[in-house]
Parts: sequence; structure tokens; C-alpha cells
Amino acid sequence: MIDYYDISGCYILRPWSYSIWDQIRSFLSPQFKKLGVKDGYFPIFVSKAALEREKTHIADFAPEVAWVTRSGGAALAEHIAVRPTSETAMYPAYARWIQSHRDLPYKLNQWNNVVRWEFKQPQPFLRSREFLWQEGHTAFRTKEEAGEEVLQILDLYARIYEELLAIPVIKGRKTEKEKFAGADYTTTVEAYVPASGRAIQGATSHHLGQNFSKMFEIVYDDAETQEKNYVYQNSWGITTRTIGVMVLVHGDDKGLVLPPRIAEIQAVVVPCGVTAASTADERKALIDSCKALVDDLLAAGIRAEGDYRDNYSPGWKFNHWELKGVPVRVELGPKDMANGQVVAVQRFSGDKMTLKRDVAGKEIVALLERTHGQMFDKATKDRDARLSEVTKWEDFTAALEKKHILLAPFCGEISCEDAIKNDSAR
Repeated sequence: MIDYYDISGCYILRPWSYSIWDQIRSFLSPQFKKLGVKDGYFPIFVSKAALEREKTHIADFAPEVAWVTRSGGAALAEHIAVRPTSETAMYPAYARWIQSHRDLPYKLNQWNNVVRWEFKQPQPFLRSREFLWQEGHTAFRTKEEAGEEVLQILDLYARIYEELLAIPVIKGRKTEKEKFAGADYTTTVEAYVPASGRAIQGATSHHLGQNFSKMFEIVYDDAETQEKNYVYQNSWGITTRTIGVMVLVHGDDKGLVLPPRIAEIQAVVVPCGVTAASTADERKALIDSCKALVDDLLAAGIRAEGDYRDNYSPGWKFNHWELKGVPVRVELGPKDMANGQVVAVQRFSGDKMTLKRDVAGKEIVALLERTHGQMFDKATKDRDARLSEVTKWEDFTAALEKKHILLAPFCGEISCEDAIKNDSAR
């Protein structure tokens, strides 16, 4: 999935993990286009003046901002920030581009990287100093339009987890102290990790209100009142943290367990039954049969490959592909060829099944779909087993100590938020 780099908190994404990000991007891009969102790109560098214009916003990010202070041996007259997020980089341009009600709604997304110089212990995918994400930034005439989009995007993020990653999520709203700095409110999708008994933030969609438009003078001429009005804004994003959440939720003692819809290889064909007594013609016939099977799987729409390496035993290959989490392993040997069959092994359950060779493609397509449903059902069952509805404080703390997710009345006031955090931490 990754390799380590010589800068702490930075990781190399190898093709096995980057392909998952590609699948997420391939899902989201057409969905964004349906909502009228266009792609663009802003520079990674942000001027100090722009970054510091929104004091509340930057206060949350200040400890994590990386700064460019020198060019070669010369000190820069003004330090330049490496973007921790792009609101302050993009909104001066929005103020130029949005002049009339005809320019609204304005919807822009960018796929990029950001740098947040975390001081906490870095973890691959979950807490890294550089990560990939998409960030959408939109502007509207009315608060209602903006609020509608916040939830549309949140639904898309939930679909990423449920339809691609086979992970159930809970949609909700962040507390005042947990919301995005500078936002009116933040919505989130949260996944549950059984091993730790904790929820983990999956993606966020923020309503910024007019906080940034007032700071950056993003105004338009209202056709009805003939007055200049500030726009209402949203920002929203999902990151490569998704990959880490997937690993935590589905992984087991043997390694990764990849949901079929995001696996770079959905089925791997492994030739078996070749011995020292096998002739060259027998070996060739088996490999040719395996290659024909791979072609049939590809024709059925399955991302398939064959493992024809002759310096590893079939048993070694089985363990290798289990570790990598490939959803289905297909075994084919001389006896299988003679009987017109193949053996398919499901990574998720370990179940082994014999399939007729002439319908193997169709059967494995169905198996991959069943696998997604089974993985989602298991993750849902694991989560719901730790889901508690409580109305009394003594029940609240007791359930929390058992690492349950709690559904409880909450007024939303900061004083109550503080009390819950303080009292439940005892």
C-alpha cells in the first residue's frame, strides 16, 4: 500500500493504494459534474497576507502551517505558506470573478494535495503531513441554496463509503467546537472502527455562511433590490484517509480485505498442480488455459490478472494475494481443466467453491457483488452491536466506557459540549 519516506509523516502511495484513490475520483467526478461543479487548480502557495485575513480560520491551522522562508541562500521578504486548505487562496479570485447574480451559483472543485505539519504521532493515511484530497468551494445567492448543497455533497460522501468501500456511516453535524474554523456549521460522515471502539471522521461538508464573503468582499449585484449582497458559501472535501478507514474496518489477521468495487485486481488466477514430473507441453497447456480464463474474466468486466511466476509455489502465491486483499482467487490445475471447472476462493470469508469453466466469468461477477453486500452487512452488524441509545447521564458514561457509539439528547450549546467532554473523560 505504502512505503516510508525520509521525511517524517510523509508516505509514498504505491499503485495498490493509489488505484483506490483513482476509483474514488472516478466515482465522484461525474457526480460533481451532474451538480454543475467544474474542476480547476490553484497554486500550492498562499501569501501570508491572504492566509491571515481570516483570523478565526487561520487560528485553527496556524500550528500546522508549513512556511517557505528562503530561496536558495536568501531569506524571503515575505514568508509563503504551503496550503493547509484553499479558502484563503481561492476567495480573492472569487471576489474578482463573481460580480452579478448571473455569475451564481459558482461551483469549483480541485483535486490536489495539502500540507499540515502535524505534531502528533503521524500514521499512514490517517494522520500524515501531506495528503491528497478534493476540495469543493461554491457560492450561492441564498442560504437555502447553499444548505441544500451541503447535504447533497454529504450524501455523495456517504455513497463513497457505502457503495465503494462497503462501510456504513452515520451522517451528522459537528459540535460548535469541532466544526471547521470559520464555518457556520459542519456536517460529517463518521465510520466506526471495531478494533478501537472509536468513530473516525470520513469526510466533511461545511456551510461557511457569509463569513468568508464578508472577509474577501465576494459580492454580487442583486437583480431585485439593485443592491450589492454577500454570497453564501460552502466548502467540502474527502481525503486519502478513506483508504485508512477501509483498512481499519475490513482488515484481518491475514492482511488487507479489499471491497471488490475498489480493488485494483478483483480476481487473480493462479495455476496449480504443476509438478517436477509435468512436461513442458503440460505446463504450457495449463498457462495457456489460465490466460484464456483471464481473458474471459476481463471480457466479463472483471479486473483480473494471472500470476505466472515460476519461482514461487502456489501456496506462497495464495498467501501473497491474501495479504494484498484480492477479493477472489481462482485456482486452475490439470484436473480442473479435464473436468471443465475452476476453483474460486473468496478472500472475505475464505469460502471455496467449484465453478463450471464456461460460466466462470458470470459466476465470479455475481460473487463479487455478493462479497460487497456481505462486507457491508458485517461492518453494519459490528457497528450496530456497539450502538446505544441513552437518555440518562449514568448510562451515557457507562456505555462510553464500553466503547459504544451513543445516540443521546444534546442541546448543542458549547457549555454542554464542554461538560460532556470533561465529565466523560473522568
